[in-house]
Amino acid sequence: MSAVGGRERMGSPMRSFAPHRLGRYECDAWVSYYRHEWTRFLPASIGMVREAFGLSPPRTLQAAYLVLRANQLWAPFPDNDRAGAEATMRRFYDLVARVHGLPLDPARAARLEVEWWRHHRELQHRSDGEPPDLGPLIEALTALYAYVYTAPPDDVRPAAALRADAMTYSDRWVAEGCDLASPLLVDELTCLVRSYAALRAAVSEPPA
Repeated sequence: MSAVGGRERMGSPMRSFAPHRLGRYECDAWVSYYRHEWTRFLPASIGMVREAFGLSPPRTLQAAYLVLRANQLWAPFPDNDRAGAEATMRRFYDLVARVHGLPLDPARAARLEVEWWRHHRELQHRSDGEPPDLGPLIEALTALYAYVYTAPPDDVRPAAALRADAMTYSDRWVAEGCDLASPLLVDELTCLVRSYAALRAAVSEPPA
């Protein structure tokens, strides 16, 4: 697969994550986020950052705290702090870019990150009773993946679609009361693992 915008694809731990571990960490993060259990969210965030971005332990803690803080700023509805969440994620992507030597713009990456948060929130709080249109959310996730991984959008769109599907299960779980015994969490986790398997297949380095 070719690079996007002339940037070289990076050979880094960001391309060799384990989908089952990353999916589990994100599922745990979503559960603790919606239950506002921030002391549980932080370990899940640490696991996500370690698995997805391959940072050293000190950098992982620093980055995971930034993810936690950004989510805390985003969480209130309707009076959340988008600007604060985006600024915090800018610090996160600046850290990742510096550690891995990536030629990405942290401000752009943060905007793309928070943009999919926005589309997801609009789906969560819609009141028209119609089936959800996942298209804008999928395209926002695709744009983030394509930029961060310097991958063609068509290659990463299947991963984005599966992650959006996982969010629909999560949203149903929230609407039904956040029951930890709900089978919806199994469906959510399954979609997340499949999503990250598709993403790894799309962005992994080809054999030499």
